[in-house]
Amino acid sequence: MTRSRARRLLERGTWPEVSRIGDVLRTESIGGLLLLAATVVALLWSNSPWSASYAGLSGFRVGPAAWHLDLTLAGWAADGLLAVFFFVAGLELKREFVAGDLRDPRRAVLPVAAAVGGMAVPAIIYTLVNGTAGGGSLAGWAVPTATDIAFALAVLGVISTHLPAALRTFLLTLAVVDDLLAIVIIAIFYTAALAWLPLLLAVVPLLGFGLLVRRGVTSAWLLLPLAVATWALVHAAGIHATVAGVLLAFTVPVRPAAGAAGASLAHRFEHRWRPLSAGVAVPVFAFFAAGVSIAGVGGGGTGIANAITLGIAAGLVAGKTVGVVGATWLVQRFTRARLAEGLSWWDVLGIGLLGGVGFTVSLLIADLAFGAGTAHDGYAKIGVLLGSTTAAVLAAVVLRLRNRHYRLLCAEEEVDADADGVPDVYERTDR
Repeated sequence: MTRSRARRLLERGTWPEVSRIGDVLRTESIGGLLLLAATVVALLWSNSPWSASYAGLSGFRVGPAAWHLDLTLAGWAADGLLAVFFFVAGLELKREFVAGDLRDPRRAVLPVAAAVGGMAVPAIIYTLVNGTAGGGSLAGWAVPTATDIAFALAVLGVISTHLPAALRTFLLTLAVVDDLLAIVIIAIFYTAALAWLPLLLAVVPLLGFGLLVRRGVTSAWLLLPLAVATWALVHAAGIHATVAGVLLAFTVPVRPAAGAAGASLAHRFEHRWRPLSAGVAVPVFAFFAAGVSIAGVGGGGTGIANAITLGIAAGLVAGKTVGVVGATWLVQRFTRARLAEGLSWWDVLGIGLLGGVGFTVSLLIADLAFGAGTAHDGYAKIGVLLGSTTAAVLAAVVLRLRNRHYRLLCAEEEVDADADGVPDVYERTDR
């Protein structure tokens, strides 16, 4: 009997998985650039002589008051458009753990552990910094726990990294698991008052949506009304409405129906909705969420020096890095797993730093924790912007150095491909 070799951390995935991750990276990278542009426009506008018009636009209310949906445009972006973002994230998460490479618990343990570590350590750092600050600042403990998948992948795209596909897959999966944990935190810790009747009623359209997609129904005329009804009832229940996006995504089958040809329904939904999520929903939300007046918040020299700002920035930069790298080291220390051949802990460090690019969900949690437009909310948003920018710059430096290393390796090695275009190295892995 031969002894099985120790499994490798961050080892190369299967060729179909690597190809799929490449497609996701291209879409999210473009979305990340749009997100960055929307953020810059919001910051410039909100700190310009025309800042009042920005505030007026963000606070403009629209919607039926009788249904408690007379929300501001900023509210519609946070509650409505982000539901699309979390619907796509939910599809991605379910695919990873049902039909992807991470259905194998041995593969799933690392990104899940890294995501948990990358949320726990930032929360601890924030709590330590704000433990004696008072004034309700501890409510923002969850702000630095999130990773922005679009922004993080945009950084990878901009620096043209040659990182192995396994690390890219790891970052994507870590961010998706991170999003799920963030939704759980939002549902549990940032639900002020729960209305049980709308929550119970939300089960009816949710089940209807699930039954239809299970039967292969794709008609928007049937599915969209059920999805909107689920969203509206979850919102009325007092739970943040983005939770509805995840619940709806979890009902969509990720495997093709028996005897059916072509892609699964989850794959088709993801292909249809990801461009809307990355290209419209997230940038519009960032436009309304990132428009904080630096002068207004930082009056009296307390802006960057504020405990909320420092706690969030430190949590994103130091907390995320220590949490992700530390969890990876612990998995290696207490299991037989080892880093895949050719990978370095510098690669893990770069991914850990990149995990500190917390933007979309961090801004959302800041609004929920402190109330949109409050002074604490402004301090929190400055911390998110400062921490995310610092983490992105540091990650770019580390990954550019690793980029040079892998570029030299690529120049020295030639990988033969079969007629189907699949490199032999993947086919050997898949056998």
